[in-house]
Amino acid sequence: MIMDRIALTLAIIGGINWGSVGLFRFDIVAWLFGGQTATVSRVIYTLVGLSALWCVTLLFRRREEDAQGV
Repeated sequence: MIMDRIALTLAIIGGINWGSVGLFRFDIVAWLFGGQTATVSRVIYTLVGLSALWCVTLLFRRREEDAQGV
């Protein structure tokens, strides 16, 4: 499903950003888009958060193989 791939991609981007914050105290999104309070940065943070919530649903979905009885 395309939505799953988009959500996973955004969640990975968010994870990389948080990793850089944790390791280097450097926020890549804020650096690229004008600070943490910039509108574009806030939109990206929101999309990453929503993507992470969407990815939680991946944990509880049955796989296609399971549904087919394989």
